[in-house]
Amino acid sequence: MIVTLTANPSLDRTITLAETLRPGEVQAATSAREDAGGKGINVARVVAAAGVISLAVLPLSEGDPFDAALRASTVRAERVPIHGFVRANVTITDPDGVTTKLNLPGARLDDDDTAAVIRAVVDACEGARWLVLAGSLPPGASDRFYVEVIDAVRTRWGAEAPRIAVDTSGPALAAVVADGRPDLIKPNDEELAELAGVGLEYGVDLAAAVLPVARQLVPSRVGAALVTLGSQGAVLVEADTAWAGTPPRIRVASTVGAGDSSLAGYLLADLDGADAEERLRRSIRYGAAAASLPGTQAPSPADLPDGDVPIRILTSNASPT
Repeated sequence: MIVTLTANPSLDRTITLAETLRPGEVQAATSAREDAGGKGINVARVVAAAGVISLAVLPLSEGDPFDAALRASTVRAERVPIHGFVRANVTITDPDGVTTKLNLPGARLDDDDTAAVIRAVVDACEGARWLVLAGSLPPGASDRFYVEVIDAVRTRWGAEAPRIAVDTSGPALAAVVADGRPDLIKPNDEELAELAGVGLEYGVDLAAAVLPVARQLVPSRVGAALVTLGSQGAVLVEADTAWAGTPPRIRVASTVGAGDSSLAGYLLADLDGADAEERLRRSIRYGAAAASLPGTQAPSPADLPDGDVPIRILTSNASPT
């Protein structure tokens, strides 16, 4: 089983335009859809679509309209009662796949709320193989919230605790890397550069540029890093070796949730006992599949593209130079 925590869920509204977005003008949309979103929920939806048991933990007040979309997604969920409604995020996509996002703030969590969420996650982790802590933190939660979750889970379950993957950014990611010792982090290239306080040299081999930055963290601070690079694929950095992979050709419909699907693909491959190269390959296929679907749809195995996903070894050094 894979357990996910989405501390700041969102009702994802996706609007599709027939032409390029023109700010300040009135335009007609060709379609619109709503999905239960938030990074952890997105991961759980992909996992469930693959026939693997998942459980999404999230704060959610009774009567929140978000719950109807969540139930429609068929994701098994553990709802922690709070006050306040889930935020709505608006995504605008054009025919070329260019995405514009407007993210609203979520419901504020007080100390009692955060304590209740942590207890729910700890209880949900019984027998789980992976725990995914994903997405931004809601108002009221400290930057160390994910660290507190990790500590509580490992204290309760000890050697039986699930492995922990973290997909967040900014101060929350910095706190996890400093004190959480996660088994896996999944930043994109920009989030990784922000974390390390460096600038990446674009216009060159992005995978090669990402590697020395990730090596500052792996294995000294985190067990592994899966760094997504958008249309350029992804890099997987482990203690001894690093790999880069490039995606097959697809027609991009919406990039929203592609990184979440990449993480889900990686975890599904890991549950299957796949080696590092296949974990990276499956991750890239799932990310590409998500990008080819409109809105925040969860790709199923039937949606995976058929094209080749070449994988190359980047280095065998175990520590940064």
